[in-house]
Amino acid sequence: MNLYYSPGACSIGIHLLLNEIGKPFGLKKLNFAEQEQYVAPFTDINPKSKVPTLERDDGSILTEFPAIALWLGQTNPGLLPADSEARARAIEAMDYVVATIHMQGFVRLFRPGRYARHEADYDWAKEQGRAVIDKAFALMDRRLGGKDYLLGDFSVADAALFYVEFWAAARLNMPLPPALAAHYDRMIARPAVAATLKAEGF
Repeated sequence: MNLYYSPGACSIGIHLLLNEIGKPFGLKKLNFAEQEQYVAPFTDINPKSKVPTLERDDGSILTEFPAIALWLGQTNPGLLPADSEARARAIEAMDYVVATIHMQGFVRLFRPGRYARHEADYDWAKEQGRAVIDKAFALMDRRLGGKDYLLGDFSVADAALFYVEFWAAARLNMPLPPALAAHYDRMIARPAVAATLKAEGF
């Protein structure tokens, strides 16, 4: 398998899952600063111009964080619970991270121009994004409660939660609510996460 990624992007969550699995995989780095995601050869692989993108052993391409995480969990033990209710909760958590915390929250902070036509309105867009993140983090903090991981044991859902925690804590110096802060520290201490951060230059 080969993972197409950009250092520190949401693909870091899939990267750490691959390290958790422990099977051989390759890394294909994209330089977003030089907009390599928008030109060939990557657009021939994924015309969506997004990471994570996973090239599987049979040569097929799988895109979108929840789809890749779910496939990895279904084809490798220890990443998804066997219980159907718990699996549904894992997908629920991943969708909320990607569709709400990431796309509605952090994108407004990182790329306010997508949500504001004029530069004078960028601060307004960022404020809206921060409000989304604060509300979502409070909800996820309650969801974690006193558990070590979202479903009790580590799962693909924790990889998704980690990447937005990482953006907040490591990239923006944003304080995390108590349960999320403990979860983030717990994730950082996992060997697979440490290996991922080192490989991506953090």
